[in-house]
Amino acid sequence: MTLTLTVNGATYEVDAEPETPLLWVLRDSIGLTGTKFGCGVAQCGVCTVHVDGEAVRSCALPLDSVVGTQITTIEGLSGDNSHPVQRAWIEHAVPQCGYCQSGQIMSAAALLRQTPDPTDDDIDAAMAGNLCRCGTYPRIRQAIRRAAELMEDA
Repeated sequence: MTLTLTVNGATYEVDAEPETPLLWVLRDSIGLTGTKFGCGVAQCGVCTVHVDGEAVRSCALPLDSVVGTQITTIEGLSGDNSHPVQRAWIEHAVPQCGYCQSGQIMSAAALLRQTPDPTDDDIDAAMAGNLCRCGTYPRIRQAIRRAAELMEDA
């Protein structure tokens, strides 16, 4: 079946079954490999993308549920790492292995769009489902605070 998706502002015609998880279409059909596979059951946050501005787990999201929406992947957040969250991530040297970072960044960007000046509780709630095996949680929190400042200054 051919379905039309809007990803990072571009339109794609993809040939896939309606129940195919969005993650595999992004990676295998469209070639956007910044979104990673982690657990496959929407628990770890590695595969987080935005659908109409909301952070969602693409590994368990059926393709037919996102037809007619705006999908943003890590590649679409900013092409040159100029998004405040990306800048703060670099400034605070957040990643160690880096595997979970696209999902972390996408969750943080969605949080800051909804809550421009988050409290620690807001950050904890928004980031709770994003797992980091390297344990960079203190730097993630610092980077989110810094990104909020950068967004405020913009």
